[in-house]
Amino acid sequence: MSVKNIIYIRMKKKITSKFNTMLRLKDVAFITTSYKEKKNVEQTPIYHIKQAHEEYVVIDSFKIIDQLNKVFPEAEFQLLGLTETIVQIKETKKEVASIFLFCFVWIVLFIGTAMTIINFHYDVSMQEVQQKIHYILTGEQEEFPLWIQVPYSVGLGVGMMLFLNRWFKKRLNEEPSPLDVEIFNYQKDLDNYIAYHENELNKEDQN
Repeated sequence: MSVKNIIYIRMKKKITSKFNTMLRLKDVAFITTSYKEKKNVEQTPIYHIKQAHEEYVVIDSFKIIDQLNKVFPEAEFQLLGLTETIVQIKETKKEVASIFLFCFVWIVLFIGTAMTIINFHYDVSMQEVQQKIHYILTGEQEEFPLWIQVPYSVGLGVGMMLFLNRWFKKRLNEEPSPLDVEIFNYQKDLDNYIAYHENELNKEDQN
């Protein structure tokens, strides 16, 4: 009784590709085996990205294993982890945003953020609170207690920087910020949606 060569396959979660590209097994999955034909297995054509495709394509492991069994009948394929790979199709040339568009977006975000902070402070009567603190500590009335307002304003900016754990593109430490976690969860939900609705097997099942 002959023992089959076992090939372990783990699908990649998400990759990017270009139009008119032939995806091979090594592009969409990690492979480990002692099988002597490993290189040939890795070079097996899996999917052709055509110009007619839209932005996303989902490669399902079921179709991959079905195809590999026909090409390598002497091998046994075992799947580990994920069952599909999301392929994001991007154009060859990336458009570089102009400096004017960058400045426009920056100004809009700056004005929006400033208005949000101003409206919040108006709603909670922050100036009156600071005046009250000044009166409690000094016993004097002051319309603009700058010794409280200036450190508070600086602390507000520093606090936001620490909360977001960012200094421009640089992280302050390895701990993810709440914004990083929310973006990660959003991307995970988006990938799950794409993996289900763009999977050809699911479309065939619905038909």
